[in-house]
Amino acid sequence: MSFSIQSIYNWYRDTLRNPKYRWWLVLGTLVYVISPFDIAPDFIPIAGQIDDVILITLLVSEVSQFIIEMAKQKVAAKPTETDTKPVVDVDSVSLDS
Repeated sequence: MSFSIQSIYNWYRDTLRNPKYRWWLVLGTLVYVISPFDIAPDFIPIAGQIDDVILITLLVSEVSQFIIEMAKQKVAAKPTETDTKPVVDVDSVSLDS
């Protein structure tokens, strides 16, 4: 069984895009970053912070990309002003006395 960084990244991104697991993965990532039990413990200089920085960067980039896509979909689905206002043709008549 072979793992690569690309396969882990693809799993993380795909899981974040799944609405069923999205907030669990965000919560799990934040708990991992705060937790003293890491792949590289935080008390080891530089190496201890690298895994945390990588995870935070990945989380922020993926969540921001997801939010941007949601905003684009919302704007695309929103009707424009010209679509909602009907045009009324009126003949004008002069009222001279």
